[in-house]
Formats: sequence, C-alpha cells, structure tokens
Amino acid sequence: MTTPGLIPATILTGFLGSGKTTLLKRVLTEAHGQKIAVIENEFGEENIDNEILVADSNEQIIQMNNGCVCCTIREDLRSTLADLADKRRKGEIQFDRVVIETTGLADPGPVAQTFFMDDEIAETYLLDSVLTLVDAKHGDQQLDTRQEARRQIGFADQIFISKSDLVPETETSALSHRIKHMNPRAPQRKVHFGEVPIAEVFDLKGFNLNAKLEIDPEFLNADAHGHDHHDHDHHDHEHGEHCDHPHHHAHDDDVKSFVFRSKKAFNPAKLEDFLGAIVQVYGPKLLRYKGVLFMKGSDRKVVFQGVHQLMGSDLGPKWAPGEEKGSKMVFIGIDLPKEVLLQGLEQCLV
Repeated sequence: MTTPGLIPATILTGFLGSGKTTLLKRVLTEAHGQKIAVIENEFGEENIDNEILVADSNEQIIQMNNGCVCCTIREDLRSTLADLADKRRKGEIQFDRVVIETTGLADPGPVAQTFFMDDEIAETYLLDSVLTLVDAKHGDQQLDTRQEARRQIGFADQIFISKSDLVPETETSALSHRIKHMNPRAPQRKVHFGEVPIAEVFDLKGFNLNAKLEIDPEFLNADAHGHDHHDHDHHDHEHGEHCDHPHHHAHDDDVKSFVFRSKKAFNPAKLEDFLGAIVQVYGPKLLRYKGVLFMKGSDRKVVFQGVHQLMGSDLGPKWAPGEEKGSKMVFIGIDLPKEVLLQGLEQCLV
C-alpha cells in the first residue's frame, strides 16, 4: 500500500544494450494511461531524444504526447526531483510516478540513497524498487569484466533477463544461476527485449520495509544437506562448493550474498551495536542488506534494511499464534568477510 501523497519512484539500471532504452521508449510512448516522469541520468550512447523528443534543448522538462514527462539531468538528481515535485504542486506538470534511468556504467547506490538522505525528497517520493536489466547474450562477459555490472545485480530488487531468445537455454540458466548467487533476494524474469508488461515494472514494493523477505528457496536449499547434523541452527552459505552446477566454479564474483538464519532471539542492544559497527566499517562494500528479525522482548517482527551506510528499521506485524519465530537476514556486498559477520551476529543472540 503506497503512502498517500508520496510519488512512487523506480530506478532502472542495466548495461548498455540490455534493453533499458526499449523499455523506456515503451513507457514514454505507449498508451498505458499512466502519467510517468522519466529522468534520464545523463544520456548514454543510445539516447532516445532524437527519436521521440522534439524539444528545445534548453528546456529541461518536456511533456510527451501521452502525458508522460521526460527530463535530462544536467545537475544533480536531488534538485531535479525537487524541481519536478515543485512544478507538480503548482500544477504546471502532471505525473503519477517517476522512473530514473541510470547510465549503463552507473552505480545505483547513490541514486537510491538520494531518497533517504534528503528530508524534502523523502517526504515527497517513495522508492519502489531498483530494476536491473541483464542481456543474456553479453551478460556473462559484462559480469566478468565490469564491476559496475556486478554492483547493479547486487542492488536489484527485480532482475529482467533480456535477449534470452538469442542464446541457448543452457547459457541463460547458467547466467541466472550465477546471478542468484550474487543476489538471492531479487526475483528473475526473462523478458523479450524490453517487452515487459507495465504491471511487472511498477508497484513492486521491492524497497519497502515489509515483513516478507523473499530469498530464492533454491539458494537456501543449496547446502541444507550439509548442515542438518547440527543441533543448533546455523547459517546458509552462498557456496559453489556443493552447488549442483559444476560450471559455476568458473566465476568467483566479488559481489556475493550470504544468509543468516536463527531460531534464537536477538539481544536488541547487542545487535544494534554490532550492525552499527559493521555499517561504519563495511558501508561502502555493503550494497543491500535486509532482514526480518526475532527480537527478545518484542511480540512483533522487526524489519530492517539498508543501502551502503544507510540503515533503517521498523516494527512489523505481530508474530502469529503458533508461528515459528526466527530471524532471517541477507547481506549482499563486495568481498564481505562472511565469517566475521556470521560469528558477530551469532554473538548478538540471547
């Protein structure tokens, strides 16, 4: 449920050629009945202006014929968002939501942080989700050679794999498996070159603090058989070591994820201190982290998540009668010291 009055925003990211522009063109020209403001975060090689923007270059904001608005950022995102909101309040332009396209080389982190760091923006906009497009044909190579591409996967709330019709199914599934190890909480969907139903792009609530933490079950089961003999429940690993997919060993990506699960309650003060310290030290390397927590002394779930150094938490719903209590957390980051984090979390348990 969107907070009334807040304008939902979607961050669209992905490497050159992954189909972002196709998707945007569709958003900007299709008769979907929604008024959308698209913010182009500097034009890349495949700029769309010559085809559908017939605008005077010194005007930043252009109305499209289907009621959408398009603007290019020549300054920072914060002022563009504030400017759009201001014009909307004055009735000069109309739009229901915002899509921000980052360039193919951009790190979505600072873009996402804009929605939390500035009070004016936080009181006007609601970040709905970060969508990352991956091109099935070139994805592997881009992930091998470009850290930005790996970071874009780590930040994603939803991943669209495009051009899967151009490669053998085995290649797409290997790519999908690789991505899952980097980010097990983002659902993946194959799309045909930017042809995604609008309903699958908006209102995904991927960034909301909610009491559901989706982690791909296949990821969680990957090593269950290796740990069942422990009498205390421990953590799941992201490991390739007994993945059933031999080809996976070829990639040791620096963007990795791991999951912590426990049925014991956390000591709130200890956990807060530990997470605070972790964020201070590893903030730049932490891309996304999320959790639903079982806290001592609270009859409600605690939901927390963060981007880099920014962390937020919220009280979720009450634990239902008979519901098995426990905590589940996922961390996605670059070269994180997994054992240090897992042991530290273990020590925060009651």
